[in-house]
Amino acid sequence: MRIPGEVPKITGVYGSQKNIGRVGKAGSVVSKKDVLSISSEAKDFQAVFRTLREVPDIRQEKVDAILGSIEAGGYDVKGRDVADKVIRSVFDRKA
Repeated sequence: MRIPGEVPKITGVYGSQKNIGRVGKAGSVVSKKDVLSISSEAKDFQAVFRTLREVPDIRQEKVDAILGSIEAGGYDVKGRDVADKVIRSVFDRKA
């Protein structure tokens, strides 16, 4: 089969593709140390979080006062007050 035209141009196209995709000499890799910096806001948050962990979940003096009034018979809660607090807590969660 004979291809008419200039054959050197056709083979030149194939010859120019030989250099595509080759990687030149790579330079040396310099390793760097990782650096961690904590902002002052984060440090403040850590300090507050540590302090909050030390605060007890139950205020024992308040519990003792209520238990004392229950045992003495002086603890009186109205049902209407309890219902109001329950309804408020439900609406506060939805907001």
